[in-house]
Amino acid sequence: MLVVTMSEAPLQSAVQELKRADHSITVSLKYTRTVDVIKSIIDRLINTIDFCLEALLEHAKEEGNLSEVPKLPRLKAEKAKELFKDDSIIPDFCDFFLLLRRISKASFDRAQEFRRHVTMTAYLDTGDSVEVTIDIISDYFERTREFFNHVSRLVNSSE
Repeated sequence: MLVVTMSEAPLQSAVQELKRADHSITVSLKYTRTVDVIKSIIDRLINTIDFCLEALLEHAKEEGNLSEVPKLPRLKAEKAKELFKDDSIIPDFCDFFLLLRRISKASFDRAQEFRRHVTMTAYLDTGDSVEVTIDIISDYFERTREFFNHVSRLVNSSE
């Protein structure tokens, strides 16, 4: 019988979200090229990172470094930044996670829909704007996949 630890269950959910994001990029975005697909991919990446942060914090709890895992995504990111401040990847990725959440919640414009250069321009609450194209969302996906691999190594290394 296969035993799944508390920190592995969120990683399995993260794998599923990554698969969905990959499919959206390689199939849906390739053929539809709409801002709605880009927004959906951003939401999938947010979910993936959230599951990874949950796995990290569950792992820290199992190790005795944390008493309780926060439920809110922003608090998870802050706690992960605090606990893994010496890690070269995690603190920066927590900031990236919070940026993606701000992009997802922001008002946005659509440009060049149904064309190769479809662009989602999100207007953040800080007054800045962020443009997300097919190339940028593909880069975000690769960065998220690398983060997932890093978290998987950390969680599985001490078993």
